[in-house]
Amino acid sequence: MSQPLLLNLRDLACGYQGQSVVQNLNLHLNAGDIGCLLGSSGCGKTTTLRAIAGFEPVHQGEIQLGGEIISSAGFTLAPEKRRIGMVFQDYALFPHLSVADNIAFGIRKLPDKERITEELLELVNLKNLGKRFPHELSGGQQQRVALARALAPEPQLLLLDEPFSNLDGELRRKLSHEVRDILKARGTSAILVTHDQEEAFAVSDHVGVFKEGRLEQWDTPYNLYHEPLTPYVASFIGQGYFIRGQLLSPESVQTELGVLQGNRAYTWPTGCAVDVLLRPDDIVYAPDSNLKARIIGKTFLGASTLYRLQLPTGSQLESIFPSHVDHLPGTEVGIRVAAEHLVMFQTSGSTAAQIPHCEAGVRRFSTSH
Repeated sequence: MSQPLLLNLRDLACGYQGQSVVQNLNLHLNAGDIGCLLGSSGCGKTTTLRAIAGFEPVHQGEIQLGGEIISSAGFTLAPEKRRIGMVFQDYALFPHLSVADNIAFGIRKLPDKERITEELLELVNLKNLGKRFPHELSGGQQQRVALARALAPEPQLLLLDEPFSNLDGELRRKLSHEVRDILKARGTSAILVTHDQEEAFAVSDHVGVFKEGRLEQWDTPYNLYHEPLTPYVASFIGQGYFIRGQLLSPESVQTELGVLQGNRAYTWPTGCAVDVLLRPDDIVYAPDSNLKARIIGKTFLGASTLYRLQLPTGSQLESIFPSHVDHLPGTEVGIRVAAEHLVMFQTSGSTAAQIPHCEAGVRRFSTSH
């Protein structure tokens, strides 16, 4: 059973000093879900988070929380009245207060603050560290304190602004999973801002990909990877390269790799030019194949090796070979395509004069994966 709607952004425009950084933004988050705003620097994700928190005004549209309008053009409910918690990038802990007092700061007037503090200390695995001070903790422990402090007043929504950016890679991965477990254990709804895809996928139920102030797609991590709605989302999420092709039928396309047959149908005109997305797991090492590619780069990943390949035409691909398969750059290797779930987009031009440009055809996806 789906949870009730908690956060709703409708036709939102917001920014700084009268200039709109974010335009025509629409997204919603259900109670108990964790969302993420993902994108490169300057794309508008932090501006959106600050508008939700009440730190920046709304130029157009509105923000609703629990069915109540908290921001609209000309109206901004004060941040302290929003029942929204915030975890900042630099943690913003009080250095002169103990861990327990930091956590209890927002509930210090409640009669059961000690019980709540003890419960949160246990929840974030800091049960025996309540009397320590922030400078006596590691970065990961400080982040847990900041999270517990934000959870103490039981906010309707928790906002996390690049919460793991000050931590090293392995700790970031570990803590991102821990934070998701903690939020789910409390049933807390949250919005995370990050530029790290792995982090976004580890924590979130829904992810919004931003590009230059506009939301390209708000969807599950699975759908962003397998069902990207735009070429930008397809290229931004995961790894992969586009190769040019000619649509032969709703399910097949002619490319320099041969005829590729997919399990989805496209309604564009037969013969039109398309770009086909091929990810590393779509290209398989096949020593006996007549289809050859030259290795131009490699990255050892432990259990496997990521190879960057160049086709005779100059087109590039990536492929993941088993770790025991070890080839030097410059080597020619056999490959084959194993991509049943083809993702294609109409091109802005033709591969040749005889290939017509695709009209704005409607894409129809099959239900099989």
